[in-house]
Amino acid sequence: MFLIMVNYKVPLEKIDDFLQLHIEFLDRQYENGKLIFSGRRTPRTGGVLLANLKERSDAEELVKEDPFYQENLADYEIIEFTPTKYDPEFGVFIDTGAI
Repeated sequence: MFLIMVNYKVPLEKIDDFLQLHIEFLDRQYENGKLIFSGRRTPRTGGVLLANLKERSDAEELVKEDPFYQENLADYEIIEFTPTKYDPEFGVFIDTGAI
């Protein structure tokens, strides 16, 4: 799994100009089964994504599809991790294996 931290590097007004395209990007990732959750950081300095992918290169490719990345609006930190303890209801993401 990959935790992807998104950090805006431009004013929110510029982010908002591309927000609808970003939401459409997220929707496609959910439809493809790549994302488990996503949301804004508080305060609104970026976002957080949790992706169920096999390889780091898959996470890097996912990031490249984000309009915020394509427009150079944000920096991304990709953190790979292996869940070893989790709520049993979360197991559906673990037991089926990564995409």
